[in-house]
Amino acid sequence: MATTKKIKTKPVDETNWDDFEKLFELKGSPHYCWCMVWRMTKEEQKRSNTVNRKKFIKKRVRSKTPIGLLAYIDDEPVAWCSVAPRETHLRLGGDESLDKVWSITCFFVRKEYREQGLVDQLITHAQKYAGKNGAKYIEAYPVAPGSPSYRFMGFTKTFKKADFEFVKKAGTRRNVMTYKLK
Repeated sequence: MATTKKIKTKPVDETNWDDFEKLFELKGSPHYCWCMVWRMTKEEQKRSNTVNRKKFIKKRVRSKTPIGLLAYIDDEPVAWCSVAPRETHLRLGGDESLDKVWSITCFFVRKEYREQGLVDQLITHAQKYAGKNGAKYIEAYPVAPGSPSYRFMGFTKTFKKADFEFVKKAGTRRNVMTYKLK
């Protein structure tokens, strides 16, 4: 099902941090994580809690490290896609034979906007964003729809529809899928 409105996306930076914070503090959002699970250094893992994870992601934004895209409808933040250079993440289990890879590791869509095709649009925007920033490939780590965990990483059928190719399994649930950017 397609949404009646197209989204506009903006990379998260200091100018729209308040929008990112607003989206992540909504009920049902990933505010417990702040999209740090795959990004934390060993030192950060030692101090990992909700308050610190928010500080850790804000530090990356302040240092101009890409973290992802906010999606807007009518100037209101409605969704999030974590997309950033793979080397800013740890332990993803991707295809190490590829270089200049960006990783999609998370989606969050506000409840009232779910099931409207926003994830499909976010993938397209993430591909364009990564390509404009020098990526040759974009990699994702989705799961099967019935998976009891990692659902925030997206579903394999969504990435297949976007022409991503299966590469290998990463653990028991996640699938490494890549797309060669043009």
